Amino acid sequence: MSAGGIHIPGRLPLMLTHEGVLLPGSTGRFRVASPRNMHLVSQRLLKGTTLRSTMIGVVPNTRDPDRSSDELPALHEIGTAGIAVQVVGSNWPKPHYTLLITGLCRFRVSGLLKERPFVLAEVEQLDRLDAHTGEGITQEDAELGELSKKFYQSVVQLLGMLDMSVPMVAKFRRILDSLPRETLPDVVASMIRFSNKEKLQVLDAVSLQERFEKALPMLTRQIEGLELLQKTRNLNPDTVKKVSSEHKGGVFPGEQISLDREDEDEDGDDTVALERKIHRVNMPQAALRICVKELKRLKKMPQSMPDYALTRNYLDLMVELPWSKSTKDCLDIRAAKTLLDNDHYAMDKLKKRVLEYLAVRQLKTSLKGPILCFVGPPGVGKTSVGRSIAKTLGREFHRIALGGTCDQSDIRGHRRTYVGSMPGRIINGLKIVGVNNPVFLLDEVDKLGKSLQGDPAAALLEVLDPEQNHSFTDHYLNVAFDLSQVLFIATANTTATIPPALLDRMEVLQVPGYTQEERVEIAHRHLIPKQLEQHGLMPEQLHIPQETTQEIIKRYTHEAGVRSLERKIGAICRAVAVKVAEGHAISKAVDLTPDCLSEQNKEMPPEMPIVIDQIAVKDILGPPLYEMEVSERLVLPGVALGLAWTPFGGEIMFVEASRMEGDGQLTLTGQLGDVMKESAHLAISWLRTNSRKYQLTNLVGGPDPLQGTDIHLHFPAGAVTKDGPSAGVTIVTCLASLFSGRLVRSDVAMTGEITLRGLVLPVGGIKDKVLAAHRAGLKYVILPKRNEKDLEELPANIRTDLDIITTQNLEEVLNAAFDGGFPATGCTGIHPQLTSKL
Repeated sequence: MSAGGIHIPGRLPLMLTHEGVLLPGSTGRFRVASPRNMHLVSQRLLKGTTLRSTMIGVVPNTRDPDRSSDELPALHEIGTAGIAVQVVGSNWPKPHYTLLITGLCRFRVSGLLKERPFVLAEVEQLDRLDAHTGEGITQEDAELGELSKKFYQSVVQLLGMLDMSVPMVAKFRRILDSLPRETLPDVVASMIRFSNKEKLQVLDAVSLQERFEKALPMLTRQIEGLELLQKTRNLNPDTVKKVSSEHKGGVFPGEQISLDREDEDEDGDDTVALERKIHRVNMPQAALRICVKELKRLKKMPQSMPDYALTRNYLDLMVELPWSKSTKDCLDIRAAKTLLDNDHYAMDKLKKRVLEYLAVRQLKTSLKGPILCFVGPPGVGKTSVGRSIAKTLGREFHRIALGGTCDQSDIRGHRRTYVGSMPGRIINGLKIVGVNNPVFLLDEVDKLGKSLQGDPAAALLEVLDPEQNHSFTDHYLNVAFDLSQVLFIATANTTATIPPALLDRMEVLQVPGYTQEERVEIAHRHLIPKQLEQHGLMPEQLHIPQETTQEIIKRYTHEAGVRSLERKIGAICRAVAVKVAEGHAISKAVDLTPDCLSEQNKEMPPEMPIVIDQIAVKDILGPPLYEMEVSERLVLPGVALGLAWTPFGGEIMFVEASRMEGDGQLTLTGQLGDVMKESAHLAISWLRTNSRKYQLTNLVGGPDPLQGTDIHLHFPAGAVTKDGPSAGVTIVTCLASLFSGRLVRSDVAMTGEITLRGLVLPVGGIKDKVLAAHRAGLKYVILPKRNEKDLEELPANIRTDLDIITTQNLEEVLNAAFDGGFPATGCTGIHPQLTSKL
């Protein structure tokens, strides 16, 4: 476009761009995203109605304006005045505009008038052309005429080497003769593959002669490159024309010349590389068809469209997924057994099941991955066992924390129609590990939430079903992916909050808490060496005897696992690290200046190793957190000791009762659930029914324990929610003690549920409850008769230390809970025993 007769204003708003160089006579697209440029578009271009109001100055900027919006960079001295002929806005991936600008003439920046909200500068027009006289344009001297002629011939030669069947090449050849010679350097430099640095040299050439001198060598280089291509490939001219038109150094003419051609070429090369990757990753035919279809759409799509980034990200994910890439299992059962024994103490049942899986895997390689679910209290090593399994198999390991997840899209992904869509955590995990047979640990599967966005537990049903997960479909991929080779391991603290349909798909392996002896062994095998290494200590500097470890476990930890124990050992190591560091500093001072230290000020470093005894434990950890208070609390009638199960292990639970004059009301306190309240009413009813048999009376001596009496039943530690069918026998024993005035034995704890007829029903969590009784130092445990099968899981030393009494009815419970039994009269109550006639 000729600039003849054009006069620009003395003040121009400036747009700083780092994407390319706009030359007079060319048209380019520029992406606007920096704050200054955005204000320029919104306040000047979008509100302008005249030609002068849409005229702006384009100044090259070597710095990215998005990254330097707070500080105005140094402006380039020469710029190009242009008219914004098109403005397109978009909000993806962030708000920006795309401007189509036609360059008019050069200008020089004389001074800045303001920097905010956009740059406004005083400019001096350099290409001041007169359409009538031509003064300042022709400069009919011999040297310039020769340069322009030579330049014109080179352009014709270059076009002759290109394929004239290309519409844009043919059109430029037709309009070449009608273009003024003085505009050729700018137009050709915009169309030929010049770098931004070379285009900047043409822009800075103010005089026409200098402009021809800068552009001619660049044009000559393009011609020589095509000639060399023809010679080296030894091709006929027609083929060279076709190849050269697609060559990276070729010409891309057109009516609207984009200044972002370098990026487009690089993107074109990336598209070719992406196509090669798609055919190389060996994906299934269904996925391949979709990828090829999306790639065709991508090639036809301009980069400014929001769908371009979405489609490109989708294809990148498809080629990065491990469709056929897997690791080879290195199975050695003996080595695996040794590794599991070295990494984990106890947990025999769990390690046995893991070895069974590995043995079957060694015999049959096509085994579908079972879904193992480790259920147990925190800190017992569920996650570390999963990591050891991956290490044993030689597979990649990936952990997915599901605690608090309340959106099904976290599992299945978002559909690509949504803004910010992404694949689910299963597919993303496969992308991270890079193989299709890793070990996935789904941590805290019992803590999944539910919200308006769907139920993630329901989304896991297909993932964790061995019969379905060979064709798992993520919403983002919308293509089936085979998960059958993935070994899924789930962990949970309880199965109560896991939906039954999801629980049915998993093989539950209970991981109970540790005994005191097991915790001592774990501390000396694993925890103490680990903490010594983490605190920079040597075994020669710190020694913790087993008696001290037992003291820490009894009086400073109250847990089923070993996390709290590890923290206490870490506190001891930190205290010892201070002593060791002080002793090291004193030792250096004594060695360096022995004469400068008086005898009183000389402190010798502590003797090594530092032995931690009970006195040191109290000094470091403070007073004991837990005291054995069982005997002190059972000194009055109306108190009994029960056993409860929690997701954090077994606990001992006191049940207290008192009575006062009233009208027979029952008060329950202690944050109780419906099941516990029902147990209390059952206990009251059974005792009222059998009050004559056991000679139970109220305050006034009547046979009905509730006549004229109010009962208050309390479960201490009321802030802790208590619910579940396990406190029935404890409540009956507590109330029997209250009504009879006799004390319950202080060394006995009990668990079990009752019926209205006095039968004792089995309960769960027997091992955790018995371990809690053992930790509390009790001697006797009363259990339901039908729970005898659960005693096989108890360690031998626990069964030796505890006397376990199994009962079938409440009469046996009362006889075992009181010293000397709980004698009954011959009366059997108001309901006589009847013999069945069937």
